[in-house]
Amino acid sequence: MREREALSRTGEVPCFARRADQVEARLYNLWRRARLHLAMPVRIPLPAQPGVVMILEANEWVCVDARQNDLPILAWVEFEDRGRDALHLPVRCTLNYYHFAASRYRSRALEAMAEGLSRLLQETD
Repeated sequence: MREREALSRTGEVPCFARRADQVEARLYNLWRRARLHLAMPVRIPLPAQPGVVMILEANEWVCVDARQNDLPILAWVEFEDRGRDALHLPVRCTLNYYHFAASRYRSRALEAMAEGLSRLLQETD
């Protein structure tokens, strides 16, 4: 566990809040596929949000402010995918909030992630 924390982009940054969350199976499965075919981390900019980027790593998804040295805004961590056999069901995780206005980025970040990963995976086919 220490090794995973040491590699985490969010390990030393205090969060304002931690909430139980879940991500759609389609998006989670897309990310799993991307981990097999793309070099991690993957950086996907959010359209119409200058300087805001989704960074997808092997164990977490982090929405960051690239203008502030990749300071986290939101992070999806601790995916509960052990023994997962129903690929159509959402995956539970923890959503960390690092910025007072982080919730306004949540849906945009996930949409950008889905579009960006789909595009990158098509390019590798």
